[in-house]
Amino acid sequence: MHSSATFLIEFGAIILGLGLLGRFAGRFQFSPIPLYLLAGLAFGEGGLLPLGTSEEFVAIGAEIGVILLLLMLGLEYTATDLVSNLKTQYPAGLVDAALNALPGAAMALLLGWGPVAAVVLAGVTWISSSGVIAKVLGDLGRLGNRETPVILSILVLEDLSMAVYLPIITALLAGAGLAAGSATLAIALGVAGLVLVVAVRYGRHLSRFVSSDDPEKLLLVVLGLTLLVAGVAQQLQVSAAVGAFLVGIALSGEVAEGAHGLLSPLRDLFAAVFFVFFGLHTDPASIPPVLLPALALALVTAGTKIATGYWAAKRAGISAKGRWRAGGTLVARGEFSIVIAGLAVTSGIEPRLGPLATAYVLILVIVGPLTARFTEPVATRLTGRSRRSTTTVTETPQDRDLVPSPDAPAEK
Repeated sequence: MHSSATFLIEFGAIILGLGLLGRFAGRFQFSPIPLYLLAGLAFGEGGLLPLGTSEEFVAIGAEIGVILLLLMLGLEYTATDLVSNLKTQYPAGLVDAALNALPGAAMALLLGWGPVAAVVLAGVTWISSSGVIAKVLGDLGRLGNRETPVILSILVLEDLSMAVYLPIITALLAGAGLAAGSATLAIALGVAGLVLVVAVRYGRHLSRFVSSDDPEKLLLVVLGLTLLVAGVAQQLQVSAAVGAFLVGIALSGEVAEGAHGLLSPLRDLFAAVFFVFFGLHTDPASIPPVLLPALALALVTAGTKIATGYWAAKRAGISAKGRWRAGGTLVARGEFSIVIAGLAVTSGIEPRLGPLATAYVLILVIVGPLTARFTEPVATRLTGRSRRSTTTVTETPQDRDLVPSPDAPAEK
């Protein structure tokens, strides 16, 4: 009885605190994610007041939060949108991997950690946080923006790449032979492909099966199906997030609209719990020794992510403002990076890799919502000043009257 009462007090305090932090962030019109993370850091391992009985429940809630974030993203788009975006955006996925994985690998090699650690840290710096970005897009009201499908295409390509990367890194860390590693990879690819085919070809049948006029039944069936598919996918070495996203893709029409309205409050609740959980498992004492390398890596890869999003959006014909928004939104790292680092820590290949990855992700998961909001206005202001300065130096008023610049209307 005492344990149950303690759990209710702890968890109730967490939810109340999240609500107050959310209201504070809303008053100043910025994303509450950094506040959620800092709250978790304050009350986690080595923090001011570590939690006790509610930690296990928070861990489960955090996993559900990521699943619901990706499900809700999937509900925004149809299977046709997914296939079309993947066909047109795969070059952006290749650029994304090259620009963002290489800095992590290079840092590990410079620190003398060896090739296996280099492959691990490459994954940490490569993959953006689908959970954080999904929350940011919702908070900023950008789900309907023209650049959002480009952002989602890159995220989906990254998540699908994890179906290949995670079995490889698991085999490397375990020292498994070629045959065992190949079998694991083949299973992961087969499962991911099967779920994708079902989502694309049989989505209408699935929507009819799930459809119900009763909100309670619709909520239970959609939520149960999502958790089931996510669990099976994870059991077979495929990302649970990919499974949840594809369930959302498969649902369409009135079912998708109804599920979106019913699940939005649950998504917000469990997503907030996810960000707190991330902070809870970060020991503040482990950060200072690796802070400088983490800051350097965060600075470089924030720039490479912005460049990735800008290039991908430009390739899709998005305006300059949309390109900067796409780049700034992709900066955050999160759940996948921590999963990858956790595998390395468990295997014991390099004791400093875990704290470095944690500090790196913590920096970018706090900075990410800020770059998503401010990259576009800052870039627009700087480029506007640069253009005005160039015009003042190289042209006279008479020259501009005689030979009007074709860019003049756009600058106005």
